[in-house]
Amino acid sequence: MLRLEIAPRPNWQALAQEFGFQFHTMYGQTYWDESAYYRFTLEQIERDLEAPTEEIHQMCLEVVSRVVQDEALLHQCAIPQAFWQYIQDSFQKSDPSLYSRLDFAYDGKNPAKLLENNADTPTSVYETGFWQWLWLETQVDKYQLPRQSDQFNSLQEKLIARFHALKQQVSSRLHFACCQDSIEDRGTVQYLQDCAEEAGIDCDFVFIEDIGMSEDGLLTDTLDMPIYWLFKLYPWEFIFQDEYGQFLPQQACVFVEPPWKAIVSNKALLPLLWQMYPNHPNLLPSFFEKDLAQASTIQTLVKKPFFSREGANISIFNQNEAHGQKPAPSHTTVKSTDGPYGEEGFIYQAYHPLPKFGKHHTLIGSWLVDGQAAGISIREDTSLITQDMSRYLPHIII
Repeated sequence: MLRLEIAPRPNWQALAQEFGFQFHTMYGQTYWDESAYYRFTLEQIERDLEAPTEEIHQMCLEVVSRVVQDEALLHQCAIPQAFWQYIQDSFQKSDPSLYSRLDFAYDGKNPAKLLENNADTPTSVYETGFWQWLWLETQVDKYQLPRQSDQFNSLQEKLIARFHALKQQVSSRLHFACCQDSIEDRGTVQYLQDCAEEAGIDCDFVFIEDIGMSEDGLLTDTLDMPIYWLFKLYPWEFIFQDEYGQFLPQQACVFVEPPWKAIVSNKALLPLLWQMYPNHPNLLPSFFEKDLAQASTIQTLVKKPFFSREGANISIFNQNEAHGQKPAPSHTTVKSTDGPYGEEGFIYQAYHPLPKFGKHHTLIGSWLVDGQAAGISIREDTSLITQDMSRYLPHIII
């Protein structure tokens, strides 16, 4: 695994605009960065990323199977009681899932370590499935990369195939939805809608804020048409709190991602995985706050809210501080981020630093479509914590 510099394509910004990649630069900061790329061997991809991704996905399903049958665990995961049966029914009916992304710390040598599972509202799908592949093709054609260069990237093909399979299960028109205030979310949803339409599905779009409810309790779009099938780039924990959340159990709507993903996308998943699969080579020791005594030998911990997005409300600090003790002067907080999350509670995970290439801390996102590994995305930052504006870089396999 190497980080190598390369000359950016001279016209890439204009090309991005042409292909609808409107968020390549946001708030005056670079998001897409093609001044460098990461190089892997095929063995690194297949052994260290692809295989663990699919194995961990199955482990996560085992966790869900356990949680939905245990009211104490549902409560521990901060799932509102009004939705316990709704989530249980969703899992037992095998409500279909589209995709998810596991985030790993991986240095090319040691086993990849799972940091979290973005199983409900993962973004960076467009730049992974399409844009970095276009970069690869162009750079190979211009002899900037070796002719044998490949990429771990079947994401777009698998998304289209999955949508085609879902079309056989759900015969309704598919609505796509996201919030109004995010150009990245809108671009992500547009790309997924394009994939669905490529699979032959009739689609519509509606902003989350514009979704209404009919007199007979059905979700509706801006034309007052009922929504029977909805892809929502909007977290389940938000939906549970919205005013129409109480009507969800009576809805005829099929959601993508399904309600049972509220457990898989919850950081409470991490200590539950550790309890069920202790010392697994791809897991980090993780604990609920009540179990912190078990972490007494771990020097540094990461405190994460049950529900958080884009690296918000994360803190890395010495173990003493986790127990509420006054830290010694040499044991101050290493790094923390602000944000609106944390009300429901926190989990604690053993600190495993991201690999550092020069001044860049590197995170790998490993994608799944219908349980199959489908490609990777790479984010890097000079900070220890990856956040929403951390740069996205392409990769190749040699």
